[in-house]
Amino acid sequence: MSPRATIPLNSDISAALAMFFHGGAGPSHTTITSVLTGSGYGDNYVYNPNTQGTNKQQRVLTALRTAQREPTRARTLVDELLSALRVAGLIGGEASGENVDRLKRSLASAGWYLTEDGYLQPFGNVDLDTGGRPALEEQVERLRRSTTDPALLIGTAKELLESVSKFVLEELGMSVGNKMSYDQLWHLARERLGVLPQQVDPNLPGVDAIRAIHQSTWNIADQVNKLRNLQGTGHGRTLPNGVSEDLAMLVVREAATVADYMLTRLDREKG
Repeated sequence: MSPRATIPLNSDISAALAMFFHGGAGPSHTTITSVLTGSGYGDNYVYNPNTQGTNKQQRVLTALRTAQREPTRARTLVDELLSALRVAGLIGGEASGENVDRLKRSLASAGWYLTEDGYLQPFGNVDLDTGGRPALEEQVERLRRSTTDPALLIGTAKELLESVSKFVLEELGMSVGNKMSYDQLWHLARERLGVLPQQVDPNLPGVDAIRAIHQSTWNIADQVNKLRNLQGTGHGRTLPNGVSEDLAMLVVREAATVADYMLTRLDREKG
């Protein structure tokens, strides 16, 4: 199993998590103590009914701020806090509200998201070994629903399309080497699924239209890759000059549709 990715914990994420405990809300002090101690951030808190001690929000925020300086350990604390919030019914399932929205926004800006069940996942990083087809389908739906941070989603879309092409080839019995380029992966996946323009039966009615549609699957995949490459590397990516947010979201939606189409074709190919 792949190791857990290190979350880039920052002030916005810390503040968003701590807000679940604002004004005494959220899990109890006892639960917080268990979370902090279990993740290595114990604060020696002792309840005293005769004095006003540190409130719950302050305890959580102090631990998170410490964790920001220790990124290799921060993931454990965040996961434990999310677990406590799930148990309390504050995230995951039908949970909603400003605290949930704030947390989702802060995570998205750092390249992460909450699954429908309230678990932490990095955008675009589909682990085929552990997640398989369900992970791909969840990412497709997430891209379709997302409405914020199109610059981040461009990279997510590119990584999804690459993961889909690898999945298709592996499901059809082809070993995928690490040295294959994005273009090679997509050509081979389309070839195996019979969606290259030259593979369309020339005797079919509407052959030109069908070929053009099949070619468009590559056009979308190619343009997503080119836009992603124009963004450069590192965090805080912005959209390339001349690419508006609405145009970027159009590309992201189209990429999700292409990914879904390839998975549907795979189902047909496998019978």
